[in-house]
Amino acid sequence: MSSSSEIPVCVRVRLKPDSLIRVREWASHIADHRDEALRTLGAEGVTVESVFLESTAQGDFLIYYMRSASHDKARRAAECSTEAIDAYHQAFKSETWAGVERLELLLDLQR
Repeated sequence: MSSSSEIPVCVRVRLKPDSLIRVREWASHIADHRDEALRTLGAEGVTVESVFLESTAQGDFLIYYMRSASHDKARRAAECSTEAIDAYHQAFKSETWAGVERLELLLDLQR
């Protein structure tokens, strides 16, 4: 259950050209290693992480949505992690991500 003190963040990640096969492999790998991924998210203090694919005339993008009490803590924990799934994710980012733009939060409703 999410807490009202959690902060939502959403970013738009520009993908390098011709990355879609690798993106789909990454998504499948994370899904296949769900328990490990959820364990590392817990260590990072992340309660929600959702990733969407957006394909436009300007290129392909990932839309990343996260909730955590501290995104700085989550980032630092991920960078220091020795978990195989985190190493896999870092390699994926370096191979496919061309840039990241933080999106403006306009409304956040929770029950």
